[in-house]
Amino acid sequence: MRLAEIIELRPVPAAGLLATLTRRCPLSCAHCSTSSGPRGEDTPGGALRRFVAGFTPADRPEVLMLTGGEPLLRPALVADLAALASAAGTRTSVLSGMFFAGEGRVPDRILRALRNVAHFSASIDVFHEREVPRAAVFRAMHRIMESGIDVSFHVAGTAADDAYLADVTRSIRSEFRDQAAVLVNHVRPVGRAAGWATARTVPHGDTAETGPLSDVPPAPCAMAAWPVVAFDGTVAACCNQVVVDARPVPDHLRLGHIAEDDWAAVRRRCQESPVLRTVRTAGVGSCADCRALARRPGALEAAERSGSRPAAGAMDVLGARLQRDAGAAALLRRYGSDRYAPLVLLGGTRGGEGAGDEEVPA
Repeated sequence: MRLAEIIELRPVPAAGLLATLTRRCPLSCAHCSTSSGPRGEDTPGGALRRFVAGFTPADRPEVLMLTGGEPLLRPALVADLAALASAAGTRTSVLSGMFFAGEGRVPDRILRALRNVAHFSASIDVFHEREVPRAAVFRAMHRIMESGIDVSFHVAGTAADDAYLADVTRSIRSEFRDQAAVLVNHVRPVGRAAGWATARTVPHGDTAETGPLSDVPPAPCAMAAWPVVAFDGTVAACCNQVVVDARPVPDHLRLGHIAEDDWAAVRRRCQESPVLRTVRTAGVGSCADCRALARRPGALEAAERSGSRPAAGAMDVLGARLQRDAGAAALLRRYGSDRYAPLVLLGGTRGGEGAGDEEVPA
């Protein structure tokens, strides 16, 4: 499964499920959005297995994305979830910091965990390279590719003109001959980067605490489309790190809990919530504005009213289809690095040809 296929599904409500498996990680990267480290909570494994076992061929997400922390600290859980998902027709993707690849090897326990995984992404950036050398990551990724798994790289830099981004993307393209996609993001001021990184965007209109949203320009939010399983088993409608970490989750962004709800219930709430329909089709301002809706009764009521209109469901479906049809690079121009967005189209014959139609940075 190519990375572009996954990204194209991102705006489609409930087309994917993002599950965090643990906040633990043996690395201590300075930009970690989850502030992961050697100690941290594990998402309840039994509840996760039951939840994913509830997928059926007729009612399932297209993609199950496993992340952390470092998900491969729990290889048996990765293996079980990928097998359960595959039985229902769901494909699994894993994102790893490559802690195991210090000598360029892939331990047998990791390869066994990836047996039913359709896509594997490695995080690589100036922070990761201080702990796992680039050459070692590349050797390990070749081994994973040889096992028949499509691979990609998730790369972070400080800004579009970051010299590191130019260097590492050239290196990846040369080493893997454009057979590995590259998703480039800029470091955001969350987690361990909160004290030093610079925000990329400025909130629209009024602050999150005061004022109406009537003057906020439309800004459909694709990040409110996939349910996210947080470390305590709570299912949120948004992957924003503040939402994942803060408790309680605002009511309009809480979809349930894996110990209490099944996939069908979570999927239904995600797709049918009037407020989420409004967020996905028109937006409600910045992420802070969205999180603060519960403290702004007037704005919350307006979002509920807008998403309850007879045509709201159809508009939600149409908006998702238009964003999906626009392609993975178009979505990453909004949420990732504009300059490097076409690199997501690499990977496989079709990926290499598609990327050639874009102005891909050399």
